[in-house]
Amino acid sequence: MKPVTHVSGRAYPWGAKNIDTDVIIPAHWLKTVTREGLGKGAFETVRAESGNIFDDPRYAGAPVLIAGDNFGCGSSREHAAWALADMGISAVIAPSFSDIFSGNAFKNGIVTVVLPQDAIDRLIEVAKTDAVSIDLETMTVTTPFQDRFPFALDPFRRQCLMEGLDEIGLTLARDTAISGYEAGLAESRPWMAGERFHASA
Repeated sequence: MKPVTHVSGRAYPWGAKNIDTDVIIPAHWLKTVTREGLGKGAFETVRAESGNIFDDPRYAGAPVLIAGDNFGCGSSREHAAWALADMGISAVIAPSFSDIFSGNAFKNGIVTVVLPQDAIDRLIEVAKTDAVSIDLETMTVTTPFQDRFPFALDPFRRQCLMEGLDEIGLTLARDTAISGYEAGLAESRPWMAGERFHASA
C-alpha cells in the first residue's frame, strides 16, 4: 500500500446523502477477479445522467470526493473502495460513513475524513473553483481561503496510512519477532514444529 500523508487537488463537490455501495459500484461489476478497471463502473447510474459531476472536465482526475451523510451504506462489498481507488480517489470527506465502508477504504489506502455538515457545505462551495488539501500530519482539511477544519482519525489507522502498511505489511514488519518466536518454539516444543523441524535436525 502506498503511504498517504497529504492529499491535495480538485474535489468532486457532490454532497449527496445515503449513497450506498450499489451506487458506488453496481452489482454486475462484482464478477471481476481483478481490481483494475472498476473505476469505469464507479457511479455508473449517476454517470448515465447528462451533466453529471463525475464526467465534468473541471473535476477530471480529482483525488478527493466530498459526499453527504452516511456514505458507503448498504452491502459490505470491498469493490466499492476498489472502484474509488481505481478512478483516482484517495480521500472522501463526509459527515459520516458506514463502518464497513470506512474499514474497507482504510484497508485500500483511502482516507475517510469526518467533518460536520457546515464544514462540508463550505468545502463544496470552495471545491467548485479551487483545490482542497487534507493533511494527516496536522489532521486538518484546508483551502486557499484560510479555511482550516480539524478532524479526528483512529491513531492506528492514521499510522498505517502514513506508513503505507496494509495487513500484509503489518505482518511483514514483525517478521523478526515472528521468526524468533517460531525458532524458540521449535527448540522448546519440537513436536509442534512438524516435518520442517525434523528434516533440518
